[in-house]
Amino acid sequence: MQYNAKAPFIVETHWQIEEVLDGDSIIISNRFSQLQKEIRLYGLDAPEVKLNRKMIEDEEKSHLPAQLLLQFGLQSLHFVLSVAPPKTTVTIITEQDNYYDYWNRQLGYVILPNGECLNDLLLINGYAKATHQYYCGRLAEYQAMNRQAQLDGVGLYSSVEKF
Repeated sequence: MQYNAKAPFIVETHWQIEEVLDGDSIIISNRFSQLQKEIRLYGLDAPEVKLNRKMIEDEEKSHLPAQLLLQFGLQSLHFVLSVAPPKTTVTIITEQDNYYDYWNRQLGYVILPNGECLNDLLLINGYAKATHQYYCGRLAEYQAMNRQAQLDGVGLYSSVEKF
């Protein structure tokens, strides 16, 4: 993974996944202090797993029915659970100048024990789409990953052209 060398990063180790909320949010806990926090993955958006305000917005933007979007949300959730189940040890990398989202959740790149980035895996495998709403220094790279997943028809893109 290439990071923008100009941007200062905060690297946090000794965390583990406690709960996967959906395809783009997890709850982690520190393995020593048991402190918990929610991490919102940078640069991407996965479909929702329950009916809420955002689901209605997504339905209007995508022109796909909420029931289908919910199925996609569950597929995205299951993908995350397959590569990063609870108790997985992770490292969180956060851009210092872009630390929290609008809802005051910490943003992060989630690095798995094998060195892979969960954010990248979701995009490459077509279970999330790149978005500027959760901006990150890697947005252009994420948009390219997203486009390639669309062209390859992988993940959710095996069923639809966009979501």
